[in-house]
Amino acid sequence: MKRAIISLGSNIEPEKNLRLAVRLLGRCDGWRLRAVSPTYAGPAVGTNGRDFHNSAVLVETELDPGELRVRLRDIEVRMGRMRTDDKFALRPIDLDLILFEGASPGTDLPDPDLPRFAHLAVPASDVAPDWEYADGGPTLRDFAESVDREGLEKMSSEIARIDHTRRYASETSMEADVGEVFDPEMESNVRNMLVQVGEDPDREGLVRTPLRVAKAMDFLTSGYTTSLDEAVNNAIFETDAEEMVIVKDVEFYSLCEHHMLPFFGKAHIAYLPNKKIIGLSKIARIVDVFARRLQVQERLTNQVADAIEEVLDPHGVAIVIEGSHFCMMMRGVQKQGSSMVTSAMRGGFKSNHSTRSEFMDLIKD
Repeated sequence: MKRAIISLGSNIEPEKNLRLAVRLLGRCDGWRLRAVSPTYAGPAVGTNGRDFHNSAVLVETELDPGELRVRLRDIEVRMGRMRTDDKFALRPIDLDLILFEGASPGTDLPDPDLPRFAHLAVPASDVAPDWEYADGGPTLRDFAESVDREGLEKMSSEIARIDHTRRYASETSMEADVGEVFDPEMESNVRNMLVQVGEDPDREGLVRTPLRVAKAMDFLTSGYTTSLDEAVNNAIFETDAEEMVIVKDVEFYSLCEHHMLPFFGKAHIAYLPNKKIIGLSKIARIVDVFARRLQVQERLTNQVADAIEEVLDPHGVAIVIEGSHFCMMMRGVQKQGSSMVTSAMRGGFKSNHSTRSEFMDLIKD
């Protein structure tokens, strides 16, 4: 594992976007997130444009610098960043690799601008003060102490040390420890919602509900920040098998995008191998990638089918999903016994009636 430092910057809703970027970085399988610096506000470099907020993270990774940068660009795209020739354009996020352990001076690593600019040197020093810019020094602490800090204002004071084994709120604790803060903006929104429905968020039973809801939503919408590559994790294997592969009764839980009420059920997935098969558990993980978002069942069904096609290029894919929707059971027509069935047929399942019929017969109870 090699250490690396990534610089973060934003001048579009910076508090929100830096927080989201750190969460995305913490969920990537390409590295282990070790530390997050305080956030600093300061003027944009080279222009009179909108001020930036900047931070830095320390990671440990097995990726090489090129692979690491590809992952960072993917996160930027997810967050709406489109790189253009206008280097002064407003941007929701910048993710720049500025230091990589073992990189030789004189290349683009270490970043040649790091000793010159406080918005790079100071956050980097916060997460790794004794890191030597070149063999024998100077250190990042040396740069942070000597660089011109005019206009740089610390916006937060805590350095977060990250336990890389904890990727989601549900994997730490869904409960709320005294004094804990998970996502201040989300918690504030939940508190306001409690007031709007006529509740007292300070009463004993609700005082930590905003924190619990923020943690729950982090997990229930984790599909937005989990990539297909992460779910599959290279578990693709060569095979001579040609017969249908079926995984039945894959449980899923999702949230209806119209009312944000749960819907849940089972997915039945089949494919016709084309010299490749996928690890059994990865089918369920692919379902979760798309179920853990705000969804409609019709889209969920097609997204799972598209994903199986993308990773396996099979001769055919078939998906049937049965779901029960609280937005129909708890409100509206209140029909508790109702369910919805959706399907997606691709390749041989769509063109060959007997293949499709065999699949439908095999998934019957």
